[in-house]
Amino acid sequence: MIRTSHLTSDSAACCWIPLFALRCETARRPELASQSCALLAPDHPRPPRVWQVSALARHAGVKPGMTLSQAIGLCPSLKLCEPDPVHYDERFAQLLTALAGVCPVVEPVELGRTFVGTDGLEGLYGSPERIVDQIRLRIADCGLRIGSSGVESAIRVGWGRGKFVAWVAANRARQGEAVIVRPGEEGRFLASQPLGVLPLDPDTYRRLRQLGIKTLGALAALPEDAVVSQFGRPGRELWQLAAGRIAEPVVGRVAPEPIIAALTFFSPVAGRELLELALDHLIVRALKDPRRSGWRVQVMRARAELEQGASWLVETRLKEPSASRERLLAPLKTQLERSPPAGAVERLVVEFTGFAPGTTELQLFARDANAAARAGRRRALQSAAEEIKLRIKRPMLYHIIAVQPWSRLPERRYALIDYET
Repeated sequence: MIRTSHLTSDSAACCWIPLFALRCETARRPELASQSCALLAPDHPRPPRVWQVSALARHAGVKPGMTLSQAIGLCPSLKLCEPDPVHYDERFAQLLTALAGVCPVVEPVELGRTFVGTDGLEGLYGSPERIVDQIRLRIADCGLRIGSSGVESAIRVGWGRGKFVAWVAANRARQGEAVIVRPGEEGRFLASQPLGVLPLDPDTYRRLRQLGIKTLGALAALPEDAVVSQFGRPGRELWQLAAGRIAEPVVGRVAPEPIIAALTFFSPVAGRELLELALDHLIVRALKDPRRSGWRVQVMRARAELEQGASWLVETRLKEPSASRERLLAPLKTQLERSPPAGAVERLVVEFTGFAPGTTELQLFARDANAAARAGRRRALQSAAEEIKLRIKRPMLYHIIAVQPWSRLPERRYALIDYET
């Protein structure tokens, strides 16, 4: 593996295909297009819940997150489909490959949504409209089938300066169309957009609505300091996004060569204990791969081929990259317990897809094995102190230092000084 730097782009095109997984199922089974259908959620097996819902089912009142009894009660003719996450992941990878043919700066966000950096493409294709046309042409030529009418009629494209503006533009575009926000028009475009396009947690959204704020323009009209005093550092970022003051660049991910270990069972396996042992065995095999030497694992996933042609897929990103078998196995065991495969497993695969330099074995030579933990606690304390100063406008944390510990008067023994961040 070669360590390379990331590519970035300030201008972005957001390519979004809503209900990507459901459209993949419709492409494989065209009869679903004329039925009320829904995909089951792959990560909520007990009790099963609805994940993605067709337009006909939504018209009948079915919503994502409902239990099966609630959904069928509203729509008795509802056709339920078992998810096939491996198939959806393969189709999305095909989409990313097509977009990389336009520009190597591609940043996937979630299934069916990705950003493409467009800096410098003006010299190749011309105006933003022509860049968007080129993106759509490459996707149409890649042979990807999403639904009965093809991917070109389902994809929505937004173009603008920064990922947030591009995403809001794609969110406003109709199916098969594009919305372009030219430089200098970000503030006017964002002002009329609803508050829900911001990355808000439910509590912050509720508080803003209670204040009568419904659009980005209303939020941007407030003084920045007032928003920061109410919501802290996240409030500053939200205000700057609403006002169009910041533009998050697209960061191209250098696709590492994954390390794959696979195991095919002689007879399908359904017991969780046997699957955990198999995962442990595969992780050990993958860690012994010579390409892993000098690297820690940060992103990994497990996938399985099930009976009846179904599949199972879980992915995990470690907060701290590791080369320890126990630390890599723990999150996969948790996900296996929380959302086990819906059937017996015929083939099990473990993939290491993201890496970080160095190995945990090098910590054996450190003078202090707890230095990293202490540094992390100090960073957390500094962040908390800055948050308090933003909210209260004055420091509220102090150091206790010994001044005259020998003094008979308690007030002379120690003193308080401001905590410096």
